[in-house]
This record gives sequence, C-alpha cells and structure tokens, in this order.
Amino acid sequence: MKDKLHIKRIIQRCGCDALLPFALVYVFYIILHGHLSPGGGFQGGVLMAGVVILLYLGRGFEETVDALSYHTLHKSEGVASVAYVALGLLGVAVGAQFAQNVLYTHGAIGQLYSSGTIFWMNLIVGVKVVTGIGSISLLMISLLAGKDIDTTE
Repeated sequence: MKDKLHIKRIIQRCGCDALLPFALVYVFYIILHGHLSPGGGFQGGVLMAGVVILLYLGRGFEETVDALSYHTLHKSEGVASVAYVALGLLGVAVGAQFAQNVLYTHGAIGQLYSSGTIFWMNLIVGVKVVTGIGSISLLMISLLAGKDIDTTE
C-alpha cells in the first residue's frame, strides 16, 4: 500500500513538472500578445494561479513557498502599481490626457511591439496581476496546508 502511494506521488510530481514550463510560457504569451489578440495582462495574470497550483501539487507547500517568495511578490505588486500610474502620467507630461497612447508611432502593425503605450500598460497590468494572484494563491494554499506564511516583515 505504501509503495502504491509513493508511485502515485512520483507520477503526480512528474506530471506537474512536465506541465509547469508550458503553463508559464502560456501565461507570458497571453500577457505579451494582449494588444494583438483576445487576452492581455489581466487574463494572463489570472492564469498564474494555475501555475502556483501546479507547483503546489507537484512539489508541496514548502518548495512552493521557497520558490515564490510572498514578500517579493507583494513588493513587486506595489512597484507595478506605481509603474502603471507613471506610464499613465506620461501622457499628461507630453500634453495629452492621462493614459493616452503617446508612443503609437513606434513599431509596425501586427508585430509584438506595435501599439505604443498600450503594450507597456498591458505588460504592467500583467505583472501586477501575476504578483497579486501569486501572493493570494500562496495565502490560500497555506490555509489548505494548515501552515503559516510570515506576512510581516
């Protein structure tokens, strides 16, 4: 009985390890191509919850918390918020409206960098949502595992 459980855990770990890189690539593909196709920063960021769950199912609580530092995610979310406001103020700085697309003259239509400010705002939203969903997911799996994450610094 113990051997069967051990074999199931090995299969689960190998399966999660095999899917994890594809899930990460998909998350960042959705974020980077949000201005060219349906999807974007928010949708790609929310998919990050699946990555955290795969990591937890394959590696367990301790390795997940070690791989995804709660404090780093939390601080990065704040940096992304400030970056979004700063990029929005770029429009005001050049005499346009807040969050107006003022870099639209760069890039060719249909290429990855073809929408100017929209691309950067989409990327920043993706970082903000990835970090926010990552930290929330860590807190949720800590409740599931019955362990604490040190949220004070």
